[in-house]
Parts: sequence; structure tokens; C-alpha cells
Amino acid sequence: MTKRPLILVTNDDGINAPGIRTLIAVMDTIGDVVVVAPDSPQSGMGHAITLDATLYVERLTKNGVKTNEYSCSGTPADCVKLGIKEVLDRRPDICVSGINHGSNSSINVIYSGTMSAALEAGIEGIPSIGFSLLDYSWNANFEASKKYVKLITENVLKHGLADGVVLNVNIPNVSEKEIKGIKVCRQAKANWEEKFDKRVSPQGRDYYWLSGKFVNLDHGEDTDEWALAHNYVAVVPVQFDLTAHHSIQNLNTWNLND
Repeated sequence: MTKRPLILVTNDDGINAPGIRTLIAVMDTIGDVVVVAPDSPQSGMGHAITLDATLYVERLTKNGVKTNEYSCSGTPADCVKLGIKEVLDRRPDICVSGINHGSNSSINVIYSGTMSAALEAGIEGIPSIGFSLLDYSWNANFEASKKYVKLITENVLKHGLADGVVLNVNIPNVSEKEIKGIKVCRQAKANWEEKFDKRVSPQGRDYYWLSGKFVNLDHGEDTDEWALAHNYVAVVPVQFDLTAHHSIQNLNTWNLND
């Protein structure tokens, strides 16, 4: 009998978020699931790790019975590190992160705790995927996501991923019948036009709320933003090697040895 794969599940919205509950349900149909996720929302944490505070991991119980779910006081990256090094008794066959409430396409991947958790697993040489749905609502409907989450996960388990590559999967916020399929694409060139809402506290101190507008600067039809706008699931292979390889030759022409 083929051994069921061991699947590490995590996220950044917290262990009780509807998105991760959907992800757990799908993964249960594929393999043996262990969950290590933040005990509270950690959105926008990027690849932060905890260095100057105590980390706690608590095994959850349901109806008095211990489950394979653990809540962690740290960041998404902390959850993966602790999951691999302390919680699991062997290396997972795959790590899946999400399903995030909101987009992690284009530049958002830089700030995403969901994707940083997946990248942390990738650093450890574990095939990993970050899933996101383009709906920020806590009550988002993840029903249409299930088919694609399962299909992509099963393909990664079957085919593997190239060394250092992690998949960033974004799913449009439409019904399943409206999704046209899957597009493997590149990350769009886009950014946030940010501004700060400055206010004054009752104590007379200035404080700020970050706000802004997302701007897609890329008109290519091979990007994640184009795919999502046209109701395709966008799959972008990303890597944690940030080297700009195309710039090495040019930099070597500079006079840097004087």
C-alpha cells in the first residue's frame, strides 16, 4: 500500500481562519495532515522571525482528544521552522500555506506571511505552495478554491518542484463555473501608491494609518494580474534566491578594486 504523504499546513490569518479550515479539509483527502499555524492573525508579516521573545506552541484538543493541530505564538515563518524542527517526527512531503484571505499576486508576495511560510519550507528543501483567494472578507466563500487547491497539490506531489522553487497560487473571487482554468505565468510589475493618514491622539501624539492604492504597471498578457482579471487561477513559480543574475556581468565592469 502506498504511504500517504505527510502534509504540513500553515497560514498567516490564524489557525481559526476559514481559509485554513478549508485547506485542512482538502489536504485531509490527500494525506496525513499536521497543522502548525499562528494563534492570531499575522498578515503582512513577510518573512519576520521571532528573535527577542519566547515562542509557545500548544497542541489543540477537540472534545477532550488531542488533535494534530498546533497553535504557535510566532510568525508564519516561525510556524514552519518549529513544525519541521520540533513538532513533526519526520520531514513533511509537502508544505501548503493559506488559503489566504486576499490577494498575494504581483508585489504583494514580498509582504505576504502566507508566501513567506511557503518560502521557509522551500528553503528547507520541501516542496511548498502558497494559496490565496482574492477576497479579504473573513466570511469569504472558498468553495470554488477546493478543486484547484487539490489539483495543484496533487501535481506537486507527483512531479515535484525544481530546487528552490515555490508556487504562488492566486484564485479569482468568482464561482467555480466562472473560472476558466489555470495559467502558469510571471509576476506582474505592480506596486502600491501609498499614503499615511496622520492623526493626533488624545494625548497629543501624532500617529499614522497606512493606506494606498494598488497600481498595475504591467500590460503583458502573461502575468498573474492579467490571468486573475480574466478569471484564471494564476500560478507563479517564485524563488528565495534574490540574486539579480542579469546584473552580475554589468557590475563586474565597474572599478570596484581601488
